[in-house]
Amino acid sequence: MKYSVLDLAPVPEGFDAVQAMRNTTDLAQRAEALGYHRYWMAEHHNMPGIASAATSVLIGHVAAHTKTMRIGAGGIMLPNHAPLAIAEQFGTLATLYGDRIDLGLGRAPGGDQAVYMALRRAGGDNFPADVTELLRYLGDPVEGVAVRALPGEGTHVPLWILGSSLYGAQLAAHMGLPYAFASHFAPAALEEAADIYRRDFKPSVHQDAPYFMLAANVFAADTDAEGAYLRTSMQQAFARMHTGTRGKLPRPVEDIDAEIGPAMRRGVDQMLTISATGSLSTVKTELSALISQYQPDEMILTGQIHDHSARVRSFEIAADALQAIGAKFAA
Repeated sequence: MKYSVLDLAPVPEGFDAVQAMRNTTDLAQRAEALGYHRYWMAEHHNMPGIASAATSVLIGHVAAHTKTMRIGAGGIMLPNHAPLAIAEQFGTLATLYGDRIDLGLGRAPGGDQAVYMALRRAGGDNFPADVTELLRYLGDPVEGVAVRALPGEGTHVPLWILGSSLYGAQLAAHMGLPYAFASHFAPAALEEAADIYRRDFKPSVHQDAPYFMLAANVFAADTDAEGAYLRTSMQQAFARMHTGTRGKLPRPVEDIDAEIGPAMRRGVDQMLTISATGSLSTVKTELSALISQYQPDEMILTGQIHDHSARVRSFEIAADALQAIGAKFAA
């Protein structure tokens, strides 16, 4: 089973976006050496703790500093953009870097209503039509059309549907596209969404069988206690998001309940249900359980960890765990 990385280019407290982007480049290079299959970045806006707002630009930078790993968006929030503009951006990336570029598409705005208006979007849900238009721009040339994506047409950049509800599962199945579920922060509909996608999938020119990617958080360290300590940065970040006090990625704390309160911590932990936290042995057990339960075709791992070296170490341990799990399943 393939395993991949989802990176939001986190900006830790005490650092700036420059360092965040350096960290992303370093992590991508290390992930490639560790055998990760893809390296995806996500579009978010107006968030001090995330440096991947100009997602296609950062994808190009990471692609230029890696050699073999697939690089892409997980995802582009398509309602924010004209499909032609995205086709041109990712067509350019594919022209520069060949068949290494992926384009995952989300339906959320990646920000609040003020962001949506600032992006000059008029509103309305045209997501299925926009996906269809984007597929046309990136497909084989068609004679006589008034608008072409140049560069873009003929690149056949692989499109994915991303989702955190049943809507994306239904659309991906109907269009015969690969599907990634955002279970790393929205686990409630995971099982039903995976079932719907697999049950209703219609083979297409893009995909002849369903291909399901499961997203999970990983906070891996040399001990269970250290893993739990690293996890507190993401717990705080989710708590602050819930209360409308977004900021940079917080430093970890020894007592998370004292920091955000037991009730908030329980709510945050519910959002982080699809996670593996702790030592190699613990992470291997927890990831193995997730794989056994949901049977994904691919895992994509994320983890908002304040210290960059600890974050790199977490992905190293996770790669070791997944390689061991893969060997076990193969046997």
